[in-house]
Amino acid sequence: MSDSLIELIVMFFISLSILLVFRKVAKKINLVDQPHGRKQHKGAVPLVGGLAIGTSFLAFLFIATHSFPHVNDFAASILVLLIIGGLDDKFDVSFKIRFIVQAAISLSMMYFADVKLHQLGDMFGFGEVHLGWLGYIITILAVVGAINAFNMVDGIDGLLGGLSMVTFGAIGMLLLADGQPEFAYISLAIVVILLPYILLNLGLLGRRYKIFMGDAGSMMIGFMVVWFLLCSSQVPGKMLIRPVTALWFIAIPLMDMASIMIRRIRRGDSPFKPDREHLHHIFQRLGLSSTQTLLVICSMAAVCAGFGYYGEVTNIPEAVMFYSFLVCFAVYFLLLAYSWKVTAKLRVWFKLKTNRETEQEKISVAKID
Repeated sequence: MSDSLIELIVMFFISLSILLVFRKVAKKINLVDQPHGRKQHKGAVPLVGGLAIGTSFLAFLFIATHSFPHVNDFAASILVLLIIGGLDDKFDVSFKIRFIVQAAISLSMMYFADVKLHQLGDMFGFGEVHLGWLGYIITILAVVGAINAFNMVDGIDGLLGGLSMVTFGAIGMLLLADGQPEFAYISLAIVVILLPYILLNLGLLGRRYKIFMGDAGSMMIGFMVVWFLLCSSQVPGKMLIRPVTALWFIAIPLMDMASIMIRRIRRGDSPFKPDREHLHHIFQRLGLSSTQTLLVICSMAAVCAGFGYYGEVTNIPEAVMFYSFLVCFAVYFLLLAYSWKVTAKLRVWFKLKTNRETEQEKISVAKID
């Protein structure tokens, strides 16, 4: 058995152990999510999934046999996000403070590690686009956008973990195909560290061990994704992944966030006002269970990531991939904009029942029995 495989197995059990320890601590310090309003889960659920995953990954960074440039800057950024995210989970920190911290992290990332958007490639079909000083502004927007895209998509059990595994899996496969085994190995390690969380989050080890990611985890994962994508697509003189491919690797979180925020702004609401208009809410209104919704959305994400991978390895023109993405986004936006009409039509056409109707039928059957 190779050292790398042993290391990954060890990381799986370290991640699982830290999750189990942290959930006990969370209950003692009341770092839990209580059901209310939009949150329909049962009982108080510990909000330390992200803190445990982050702790496990930081441990991995300093014991791993593989490493990568600027690891200290990367680790410091993750630690800051875990702290602010943990405080947010406990005390509900203002989104303005969170944005300031996220912007500050993107600035430190550019200053200390020189990880930023230098160019967009031939994304528009008119030749290479070099950003110059605009790269600093666009990098801040990209980092803050990616962090909040993954934060906003965390709406049902397993979804954030599943989408994260799709993204890191796609990145790892592409880096491996490009002859970058060390970067690919780190992507695989993230997937392995995420696995115990998904098992607990879905209740596969028993509902008493259930755990939620929390804002600490969703913010951290969003940052890790954008760091990997920037490092892979913005290396001067050696572009491992074309920038347009990154859009396909995070297509579902990105399109969902953009669509929801545009709709809220058009209604005159705050773009950060919570609602029940995300993609997973629409599937649940169609009558799909949480598990079915999870599988459908993760499959959609895998198809998008698969297209990005295929376009990269077969060298599909960047402009074709970019405008294809815009078409997908337009369709996605229209479906969400008219979601109530679309779901009503689909229920009629396919004779689908809502979750409420299904529950009422179960109650009626139970009474008859």
